[in-house]
Order: sequence, then structure tokens, then C-alpha cells
Amino acid sequence: MFVYVLIACDRLDEKQEKKLRQNLPALQAALQTYADENAATMVTLINDCESDDCEDWQLGISQQVKKPLHLNPPVNLFNSLAEQYDIDCEVGFIEDDTREAVSYFGKHEGRGEAFLIAGYLGI
Repeated sequence: MFVYVLIACDRLDEKQEKKLRQNLPALQAALQTYADENAATMVTLINDCESDDCEDWQLGISQQVKKPLHLNPPVNLFNSLAEQYDIDCEVGFIEDDTREAVSYFGKHEGRGEAFLIAGYLGI
């Protein structure tokens, strides 16, 4: 199953949007590093931040996951980014090039737990 984890870029207040814009280069660098270091496990960077409107941004990763254990590294990464950059995250699965969200976690939503997310995904 292919899963994705995105930084929640929609429904942000003005202060959160400003902070996201300021931290965008650091977030992109952290996600690119993760994707590069995990290329063997089919991690792909999602980096569509061309729009002037943050709400349209898609920033995160997609990854093939076969076991709940495989969710630990991306969930840990995004928990760390959430704490450091005051963001929330969306996680879900990809089927027929369509993303379906199953859970949210992060600074405001609460820490993500890989085992619970695996249950939501049906892994």
C-alpha cells in the first residue's frame, strides 16, 4: 500500500501561514533529505508549493508500506517537524492516483502514533 504524509497547509490562520512560509525552505530540505536517505524503500517527495496561496500547497512524502512497523520512520519524522515548526500533518493512502486521508496529527492535533495510523489504514 502506498501511503502519504503531508504538512497540513489548509485552514491556517494568518500567523500560521506566515510561519509556514518562513519555514518552507527548511521543511523542504528535511523532506528531501528523508526521501534521499530512503529511496530504496520507495519514498517520494511531494513538493508542489508553486501557488501564491498556501492552501493549495502539497508538501510531504509518499511511501510504500507493507507492515505497521514501516510507518515508524515517517511518523517520527513528521512528529519531529510538527514540534519544531508548529505544524499539523495529514496521513492517508493513495489508490488510483487519488489520496484519501485517514488521520491528522501534529502540534495542534496531538502526536501521531504509527500503530494507530496503521489500524486506520488497514495495514
